[in-house]
Amino acid sequence: MSRLKLFSLDAGADFAGRVAAALGEPLARHEERCFADGEHKVRPLDDVEGADVFLVQSLYRDHCSSVDEKLLRCLFFIGALRDAGAARITAVMPYLCYGRKDRRTKLHDPLPTRYLASLFEAVGTQVVVTLDAHNLAAFENAFRCRTLHLLSESLLLEFALSQLLAEPRPLSVLSPDEGGIKRAEALREALSERLGRPVGCAFVEKYRSGEKISGGTLVGEVQGAVVLVVDDLIASGATLCRAVEAAHGGGAQRILALASHGQFSGDAFSNLSQLPLEAVAVTNSLPQLNLPQSFHLLDCAPLMAEAIRRLHDCGPVSELTL
Repeated sequence: MSRLKLFSLDAGADFAGRVAAALGEPLARHEERCFADGEHKVRPLDDVEGADVFLVQSLYRDHCSSVDEKLLRCLFFIGALRDAGAARITAVMPYLCYGRKDRRTKLHDPLPTRYLASLFEAVGTQVVVTLDAHNLAAFENAFRCRTLHLLSESLLLEFALSQLLAEPRPLSVLSPDEGGIKRAEALREALSERLGRPVGCAFVEKYRSGEKISGGTLVGEVQGAVVLVVDDLIASGATLCRAVEAAHGGGAQRILALASHGQFSGDAFSNLSQLPLEAVAVTNSLPQLNLPQSFHLLDCAPLMAEAIRRLHDCGPVSELTL
């Protein structure tokens, strides 16, 4: 491929800087301007004609801008990169918004992931990279361009091993709902292989209607065990709270929570602090400020950098998805 250019918008530049450092490439220059009427302008300042361009940007809400504002700026910037002659444009989005509504559950429900894919493709995105999509099948089926789905499993596994190597009690990996069983099972198998001992499995029954969550029945044996609750996202913390309460009620001796993305919206920190949770570990796919002492941050920037390196060098990249 032609020369590599790595960009990030102002929001998310800290994480992109970590990716750039791991990659050994500088962040390319760009300009963002806001106008008095609320509109904005974003453009590359470095020449991208004929370049292999990567935009590193998670899409999330913060105190400066909404998810939709970040999304629109990314789309406009990708359009500007295409118009400036970029040979290929890859959107590297560790956390990709609108992934949780992945199917129709009520009459006339929207399918935001599919609409999101159409928007990225319309402005010229040729590859989309993300980390632990909420629903892998929905993510892959929504896009017609190439997609690369990276896994945080190795990061979560190493953290779990650091906490459990000297643990003599039984171990169990718990999914907080039926939809996450496959994700939890993959970690359970890897953990069992690394430790050379059996690791149990369990899940918690969950039903959702709007913002209301019900269920809570524990399926599996956790009595006297050390339990790892594994999920893709901690948002309000409601799902995790129910899972921890179920595990504690089932007799778990230690409970740790592992998740790919830490959104921690609303009263999440307050709610989680009241649980019998020994530790919570999330990646830095979303920016984290002032985490409580029992929370641990796992750096996924090297993984993103390696994916970019392999894409630019034309592979092998598929092994990062397994």
